[in-house]
Amino acid sequence: MPKRSTNMSGLQCLASENIWFDKQRYDEAEKRFYEGVNGPSTQVKTALQQAKGRPQKRQHRNSSSQSGDQELVSRMKSLELENQTLHKVVETMRAALQKLETRVAVLEKTPAPAAVPCAKAAPVKQMENGDDDDDDDDIDLFGSDDDDEEAARIKQERVDAYAAKKSKKPALIAKSSILLDVKPWDDETDMAQLEQCVRSVQMDGLLWGASKLVPVGYGIKKLQINCVVEDDKVGTDILEEEITKFEDFVQSVDVAAFNKI
Repeated sequence: MPKRSTNMSGLQCLASENIWFDKQRYDEAEKRFYEGVNGPSTQVKTALQQAKGRPQKRQHRNSSSQSGDQELVSRMKSLELENQTLHKVVETMRAALQKLETRVAVLEKTPAPAAVPCAKAAPVKQMENGDDDDDDDDIDLFGSDDDDEEAARIKQERVDAYAAKKSKKPALIAKSSILLDVKPWDDETDMAQLEQCVRSVQMDGLLWGASKLVPVGYGIKKLQINCVVEDDKVGTDILEEEITKFEDFVQSVDVAAFNKI
């Protein structure tokens, strides 16, 4: 009997205790206690660090915005300087253009020099053919047919004199400088005799110049000779045809260079 009463009292004690039923509250209280002793938890620290980092980011943004404003101001100043320089250039060009327009206007108003002698020809003739009488009735203000004929005659004389002067000038003769390559048959060909054969070709409008021997290969040399020809009288085809007639010495003739003089 005493044992059963002891068990009943233990169950009543457990039923009256609330520690297991309020475990969450006790855990929260324990957590707060240890946070007060050891400092805030990792989550709290992270939140505090984030809150501290925000002002730094704001300061960085403010500094970057200030540097951007300074760069913008410097660019605006450089653009203003360029604009002032361009204005000066435009003003200089306008002044030069105005001077040029003024000069052109003066030149347009100035009469041509060729018209002055023609205008003076008629009064001179009138003074030569005029009488010593001072009567105003003898003066023809509108001119006469005699004056027109005299002016036409003077003009025709000038044209004829110009044509005669132009005809006396020698006509320009078109000339060309030709460089020929004359090739022999082999290395045993007498190159001195070959050059004599080439220079023996003579015709009106042909003038032979300097020459030299140029190695070709295998001991063979070609004759390179220069000549000046008048285009209307001598052509390259005629030269090649005349030189290749020396079949014993000449194998072929080529035009190495052709220049107008």
